Amino acid sequence: MNMQPPATRQARILVVGDVMLDRYWFGDVSRISPEAPVPVVKVEKSEERPGGAANVARNIAALGAQAALLSVVGADEAGQALARLLAASAIDASLHEDPQLSTTVKLRVLGRQQQLLRIDFENWPAHEVLQTKLAEFQQRIAQCDVVILSDYGKGGLTHIAEMIRIARAHKKPVLVDPKGDDYARYAGASVITPNRAELREVVGRWSDEADLAARVARLRGELGLDAVLLTRSEEGMTLFAADGATHEPAQAREVYDVSGAGDTVIATLAVMLASGRSLAEAMRWANRAAGVVVGKLGTATCSLEELGK
Repeated sequence: MNMQPPATRQARILVVGDVMLDRYWFGDVSRISPEAPVPVVKVEKSEERPGGAANVARNIAALGAQAALLSVVGADEAGQALARLLAASAIDASLHEDPQLSTTVKLRVLGRQQQLLRIDFENWPAHEVLQTKLAEFQQRIAQCDVVILSDYGKGGLTHIAEMIRIARAHKKPVLVDPKGDDYARYAGASVITPNRAELREVVGRWSDEADLAARVARLRGELGLDAVLLTRSEEGMTLFAADGATHEPAQAREVYDVSGAGDTVIATLAVMLASGRSLAEAMRWANRAAGVVVGKLGTATCSLEELGK
């Protein structure tokens, strides 16, 4: 793409969804444990990064746009750490505290730059807190250009159907990163961005590109979607819309870590749409941004400067 990305400072994106804290423990592996046939990792350093919907917001901010984030955390140390990290990234974060909730934490243990183990801490938020969040969503909707609903299946988007209805009533495009096999809850969204495994769970296995296009067309019709953006890893990504399919091959870069790449894709797509670009052009920039972040370790971002290189 031989052109510079657009100015994004005026783009305002509201992100709603499941946030989490990504913790990384880095160490050296030099022996096997005498207690069990597992490596012993001598931890030498640790890092914390915003994950889930928080990583989506961080990607928006990295592209120079205005990111607002609405989510639920526990009244705990991990929730406080997440709030600090988001504030440091200049994200307007409204994190509703639920005393009964443990903030979702994904702890990854790495030895010699390879992930050896991941430990997840999580549970579901209370109904009352989610109702309060829905009320705030209704207040904030007029101040954004595009809405992202980032579903990680942690319970934070219980009212997603109502959020889509409110956003569309305000004529705001709604982008959804889906989870699970029940896509009926995303009916009326503008664009959903599943990966291959996620889409296969919903429409079944396809035999060829024509079969895939037919299955996606049925899904679009059933749910009233404007488009489906299918991310296909090494095969790039394909945008299915009313006027047909548009494909972008993957960027030819070394793949180091794909975690969080979906967050970068939907964030870039939203920023470009809010900056006045067409859906097809927004996809091209999203594909380029994905090519940047898979060359980095862990949940990462792509800056506007990196996007223009």
